[in-house]
Amino acid sequence: MEPRVVLRELFDAAVKAADPAAAVAAHLPQPPKGRTVVIGAGKAAIPMAAALEQNWRGPLEGFVVAPHGYRHELTRIGVHFASHPVPDDASLAAADRALALASTLGPDDLLIALISGGGSALMSKPVRGIDLMEKLDLVRALLKCGASIAELNCVRKQVSGVKGGRLAKAAGRARLHTLVVSDVPGDDPAIVASGPTVADPTRKRDALEILNRYRIVIPAAVKAWLEGPDDDRSLAEADREVHVVVSPHESFRAARRRAEALGLQVLYLGDRIEGESRDVAKVHAGIAMEIAQYRQPVAPPCVILSGGETSVTVRGKGRGGRNVEFVLALAISLAGERKIQALAADTDGIDGMEPTAGAFIDPHSLDRARARGLDPIAFLEGNDAHSFFEALGDQLVTGPTHTNVNDFRAILVAP
Repeated sequence: MEPRVVLRELFDAAVKAADPAAAVAAHLPQPPKGRTVVIGAGKAAIPMAAALEQNWRGPLEGFVVAPHGYRHELTRIGVHFASHPVPDDASLAAADRALALASTLGPDDLLIALISGGGSALMSKPVRGIDLMEKLDLVRALLKCGASIAELNCVRKQVSGVKGGRLAKAAGRARLHTLVVSDVPGDDPAIVASGPTVADPTRKRDALEILNRYRIVIPAAVKAWLEGPDDDRSLAEADREVHVVVSPHESFRAARRRAEALGLQVLYLGDRIEGESRDVAKVHAGIAMEIAQYRQPVAPPCVILSGGETSVTVRGKGRGGRNVEFVLALAISLAGERKIQALAADTDGIDGMEPTAGAFIDPHSLDRARARGLDPIAFLEGNDAHSFFEALGDQLVTGPTHTNVNDFRAILVAP
């Protein structure tokens, strides 16, 4: 089987395992005495809502927020479309709508929250006194500086009117049942989509420290808010359950099973890997070279699998993208090693802000690039790996996968 076909099969196995439909059906609560209201946000919101509609016998009302362009066939749960990864006016309207709907609930009612990656942008509302553009500028600056997802979401939560448990607070004493499709290392539901229904352990001072650490210019209104006392986000005593129903770990188990069925040894490095994409790539290259040359720590044919969420500190004028930057840096480190091919891609089908999941490399990638007059190192230094792989025709384009369990990396080492 062609190496790229193998790599794509492993990626597809991981994405298929992240389909939330069966997981949602297995984690439904008991119906309430009163109303059942659904509020959801994220790239998996529509299939999660579809599974709920198919398996819930009583009345349903509410809505979910999904990215513009997503399709659906929902009949009982409404769909509100908004922008990702940068919020728009529709994101603000979604947050207002969610808070207003939650505030109508009483102790006999049930709120089912369907939360997945991407929800932070899709349902976005700054606290009073802070302009939406000021909040967006902070997020962009953190992304450009290479902040981790936990750091990014800490700042988001501290300046948000809906994240960090504020949606749960609006629901008062209603029962709350949260189902989460995780896209974060460690599967902390307080981090996924910035935890709109989960109590937040961070405080304003934490966000201020993060912004100061990255030397980000803080707007006066934001600084005044973060230097003030913490707002009351305590949650009322109520029946509250949170279930992570889909996680990266399960996706990699599926990819591993498929690899073994194809006769490959598997070296799994875990799904919690963070750090600069190019630095992580150097480590992966070293492991792959050790296998190729010395058959340690596993013997080829084998595949190295890893996940997590790396970051890119944007210094150039390129389009970023942590997976394509990883795989370009990997190719440079491998320097044409003839036994190794690889794929790195985001399981949601979007790497950074581009409608491209990721990219492939093979032993001839650098030679093919140079034959076209492309300097791989220049593209890496300019954070423009998307343009590099677009020119080579080596992009992986899947379209929206309607799920998100973060990054998928597979490095194939031949005998």
